[in-house]
Amino acid sequence: MDEIVEKIDPSLPVLIAGPTASGKSALALAIAQAQGGVVVNADALQVWSCWRLLSARPSAEEEARAPHALYGHLAPGADYSVGHWLREIAPILAAHRAGSGPRPIIVGGTGLYFTALTEGLAEIPATPPEIRAEADARRAAEGHEGMLSELDPATAARVDPLNPMRVQRAWEVARATGRGLAAWQDATPAPLLPLTAAQPLIIEAGRDWLAERIDRRFDLMLAGGALEEVRAVLPIWESGALWAKAIGAPELVAHLRGTCDLATATAQAQAASRQYAKRQRTWFRSRMGAWHKIMRG
Repeated sequence: MDEIVEKIDPSLPVLIAGPTASGKSALALAIAQAQGGVVVNADALQVWSCWRLLSARPSAEEEARAPHALYGHLAPGADYSVGHWLREIAPILAAHRAGSGPRPIIVGGTGLYFTALTEGLAEIPATPPEIRAEADARRAAEGHEGMLSELDPATAARVDPLNPMRVQRAWEVARATGRGLAAWQDATPAPLLPLTAAQPLIIEAGRDWLAERIDRRFDLMLAGGALEEVRAVLPIWESGALWAKAIGAPELVAHLRGTCDLATATAQAQAASRQYAKRQRTWFRSRMGAWHKIMRG
């Protein structure tokens, strides 16, 4: 890790992407401690206040060792999207460019955040609540396949057909605006931070090495109090809510509600985390070929 830090230009923003449990946060903290800067979250799960353990957010001790931003600042139930994240990170980038703020070290596992940041994001109007409710009801009643079949050909060719939330989002855009998501994307404005103005690093981890780390980390989460973290949100639990997507949370909710034992919930949560890492690696390979690769495991 010291060799990586030594090669970092302290004047340019740093981007660090990689699958879950690959060591991204440790690298970001090492850079911040050695060179200064603010560690900025680019993980859609780590924005929620209720998930420090299950989202693998930096600990309070780690946050005390360097400035951190956009971690755990949203209460469950808040509306949040990649557009919200871009609006929150924009002033951090602007302050650095103006010389009045620290150099951002942007780290996380949400590939969409990074591509929106470095390639731009279509400025799509917000979905009206009644259309969101209609889409939620359809997905709950019939799955997402019906909405997928109603997308325009250009959008259907781009959206992940196995991701219900991505399909629903595309359907909502067309329903609300009368214009396909692909058409909105083709009118994308300039990015906030082009790759040429940053140092983009991506951690590539061996599958078996990463799987072992994922399983061991979940065991440590349980030992550290993850079950109590989930128990605290049981009264407000909504399985379809954005904040409820923390990997391992649905499985531990099932255990706390008595539908499976802890060993089963643990095995299912670890499997879900490994599948999540696989999806992340697929995204990174397809969208981040120009990033500098750091091999682990």
